[in-house]
Amino acid sequence: MTNSLAIAAVTTTLRNLLTRGLGSELGSGGVTTRPPDKARESNDPNQVNLFLYHLMPDPAWRNREMPNRRPGENSPSPLPLKLFYLMTAYGKENDDTLAHRLLGRAMQILHDNTMLSADHIRAALPESDLHNQVERIRITLQPLTLEETSKLWSSFQTQYRISATYEVSVVLIDSQRPSVTPLPVLMVGRNNAGVIVQPSVLLPFPTLETVVYRDGQASIFLGTPADGTPDLTLQGQNLVGDVVRVCFQHPRLSVPLAPAQILARTPLSLPLVLPQPGNAADPNAPTNQWLAGLYRVKAVISSAAALPERVTNEMAIALAPKILTETVTVRRDPPTNDDPFGKATLSLRCVPTVARSQAVSLLLGDRELAWNPPLLPDPPPLSRDLLRYSDLQFEAKRLPPGDYWLRLRVDGVDSQLIINRTTQPGFDPTQRVTLP
Repeated sequence: MTNSLAIAAVTTTLRNLLTRGLGSELGSGGVTTRPPDKARESNDPNQVNLFLYHLMPDPAWRNREMPNRRPGENSPSPLPLKLFYLMTAYGKENDDTLAHRLLGRAMQILHDNTMLSADHIRAALPESDLHNQVERIRITLQPLTLEETSKLWSSFQTQYRISATYEVSVVLIDSQRPSVTPLPVLMVGRNNAGVIVQPSVLLPFPTLETVVYRDGQASIFLGTPADGTPDLTLQGQNLVGDVVRVCFQHPRLSVPLAPAQILARTPLSLPLVLPQPGNAADPNAPTNQWLAGLYRVKAVISSAAALPERVTNEMAIALAPKILTETVTVRRDPPTNDDPFGKATLSLRCVPTVARSQAVSLLLGDRELAWNPPLLPDPPPLSRDLLRYSDLQFEAKRLPPGDYWLRLRVDGVDSQLIINRTTQPGFDPTQRVTLP
């Protein structure tokens, strides 16, 4: 999720990039971000000025849904922007030779750094969350004709200086409007036959082809019954070796995680069991090590023979959050003129714990309630994105009394609501709450 600080984050990141790259060539000068008519306060130092003079929507992203939104959900599209910067160099005591030297070096820096890295953006302005954007941000030299350049500088009402223009795109600013999320479909096809895929090509190396979840679900969760049934099964070809390791990699975690157990494996399948959540008070418990969301899973296969390790392709799996239904409580405030029903506050506990940087919301029927993390202590910890929470609160306004189905969504993955263990699929009755 990218908030309204994204534009400021791009400008600050570019300024820091130029400041580090120019180094001693600036001397006592620096990199500024002022309008051209106010950029030069004195003639003494060397100076590079970077001014955001124009922005426009990116038509390629204007009507595109974000990847973490499912088909059929009515969610507002993000605001996609192209940013246009004017870069001007000033030499010490208005020495044009020094100005040309600074401009050439600055253009070389942007030529060598055509993409803004997530680490640079996070260091520049971590509150923007721009470093979590799904699309990379690219820097492109934008050549202008002499007529376009003349019109641009005429609008500044200042003396023309040799300069370069750049386009920085795409910057996605998420909408704050709530989305409408209908309940999931219970059956696909007649008698819930679904879609059948039958591969016809056998590959000579270890390959993962499909992921089968427990009870026909679309995700897995921590805390399934320990009855010897695998939580998920990786199916493929040539999954045989003396030692087989399975690695789960979450995009927000630096260290891959491993399943608790690999059951009776075959050359065609790897049945896996995930660990139990454990005690939330223990920082080493699985509930504090795993995160809900999408994982990349792969198998590393080694043999006693003098052969190199073989690594399969990666498959995507979804680890769903689990609502501990016995912890769900509802508090209703008195009615007001703005809210005739009174504001409802829902509290719940979930496993695994939720990281502060994750996108968390509660789906109450067809309403989506955003989670606002608690205020940070003063001073805030250095690793604020890794703070974990097991107890969550959500506020609902103008919501009439009644029974509502609950789904907790973390990074685009919903908690399990459908029961597939019976002949006729249905909603889990424990995942329902009554609002007074």
